[in-house]
Amino acid sequence: MSSFLRPAVPGPHDPTATAGAPAPVMATATATLGRVPAQYRPISSHLAIAPPVSVVIPAMNEAKNLPHVFGTLPEWVHEVVLVDGNSTDDTVDVARALWPGVKVVEQAGEGKGDALISGFAACTGDIIVMVDADGSADGQEIVSYVSALVGGADFAKGSRFANGGGTDDMTPVRKLGNRVLCGIVNAKFGARYTDLCYGYNAFWRHCLDSIALDCTGFEIETLMNIRVVKAGLRVQEVPSHEYLRIHGMSNLRAVRDGLRVLKVILREKGVRRASRRGPAAGLNAPRGEVS
Repeated sequence: MSSFLRPAVPGPHDPTATAGAPAPVMATATATLGRVPAQYRPISSHLAIAPPVSVVIPAMNEAKNLPHVFGTLPEWVHEVVLVDGNSTDDTVDVARALWPGVKVVEQAGEGKGDALISGFAACTGDIIVMVDADGSADGQEIVSYVSALVGGADFAKGSRFANGGGTDDMTPVRKLGNRVLCGIVNAKFGARYTDLCYGYNAFWRHCLDSIALDCTGFEIETLMNIRVVKAGLRVQEVPSHEYLRIHGMSNLRAVRDGLRVLKVILREKGVRRASRRGPAAGLNAPRGEVS
């Protein structure tokens, strides 16, 4: 899907508004959002987008965290898909009260990977965003991910260690492990990642046809990062800040989970960087600007 910027939304006599012409992915809007055509979804007084955005939130017993999570989500998202992992608290009821149109998917299997795969299948948007339910992600960053995608990327990968990113929730041991595993992936697959084990990502839905997800655990995030590179998809890192979990305890265990991630890395076959698609496939390609 192509993208471009233009100085203003066309009026009824705009010669560029040719019948049958494809709608642009992104356009600047006038100060009066009421003049934005129906195919655009207003983000601010100066920005509107056409692609519908789906947000997938896997959750299990996260009722106390959901008010914060939903409170940071932009109103302009097309849909929110909550994948409930057989919660024993009020996760589903709280979600429906906070976002009346939320689409609830009951998870049949187990694990974060299984939950995400179920959520992706239920999405109807052109862009899919992955957001954790523990309150560690800021939903207001979604606009940066969308900007990267409409600017030409296929996969927008969140990074806590890119310039502008950060984390409040990583121990020195976890930082070291992430750095080592990230280095292995970069060397083995020709990637240029600054962060590996982070679940805040966004992508065009068509990417799912190229990466064939088959992992049920949390290591699905690493698998996705590897397979988008192997598929030659254009990847853009997006600086992101990870906050502390608000309520509850994390299930992450540095050594155990690090070994699981390493197993995923080693089972995937390497790929030469030269096989990646196009000159803009690298992570350092300029991100599309919005005004």
